[in-house]
Amino acid sequence: MHEILEKAQLSPNVTRLRVSAPRIAEIRKPGQFVIVRRGPGAERIPLTIADADPVAGSITLVIQGIGKSTMDLVELEPGEAIQDIAGPLGSPTELLEQGHAVCVGGGVGTAVILPIAQGLQRRGVSVTSVIGGRSREWVILEDELRACGEVVVCSDDGSYGRHGFVTEALKDLLDQGGIDTVYAVGPVPMMRAVSELTRPHGVHTVVSLNSIMIDGTGMCGGCRVEVGGQTKYACVDGPEFDGHLVDFRLLADRLTTYRAFEQSAVEHRHACAAEAVR
Repeated sequence: MHEILEKAQLSPNVTRLRVSAPRIAEIRKPGQFVIVRRGPGAERIPLTIADADPVAGSITLVIQGIGKSTMDLVELEPGEAIQDIAGPLGSPTELLEQGHAVCVGGGVGTAVILPIAQGLQRRGVSVTSVIGGRSREWVILEDELRACGEVVVCSDDGSYGRHGFVTEALKDLLDQGGIDTVYAVGPVPMMRAVSELTRPHGVHTVVSLNSIMIDGTGMCGGCRVEVGGQTKYACVDGPEFDGHLVDFRLLADRLTTYRAFEQSAVEHRHACAAEAVR
């Protein structure tokens, strides 16, 4: 059992949980993730390790509560526990050795670029983070990323920072030149747009793929993606790949496989909650 040590609300549907997991905290590296199961019969879901404290024996998970399983997780309070956390899984991020890196985070993808930015900063790499949300209340982890370097904040409605999408801010940075690598994490359309922006500039681009995962060890094949015309498994070969080689169309299509089932599960959950209140 993994005790919830701290809980914080980062945005209307994004929650940060600091969880006891000493073995994982000792060896985790940027880019790796865990498979979490709240309790018996619960769904296994992949979550990026947003941070870790080896001394305290804890890891930090940033969870967007949009499906039944993630909603169940973010309802946990300090003192309660998650039954299973398996990891660290996946290949660590190949961090730039020197130069200038831009980390682009869209929505909850900002939590995935945080450990990357921290790892780059520790190496002495110059880091610029470009993060965004629909409005000010949806922008997360700004202060944590400012500890790693410059931060450009964007909001769709212009209520905070720069008015517009993160891709527009990235375009301006690319036009200025001097960028060695771009790390981008967010919705599939955003990562695809970032990859197309960097392609003509010849800037190496790394994306973290949010494909469907079940066991996290390459056994089930659920997370297969196509990269450079070859089948890869995001859980063991990734989750990070060269954005210029990823078949984003296929990825987006596969992500809809269980959409109807997921919607049904959420509706059933709400119905049960309403019945319990009566």
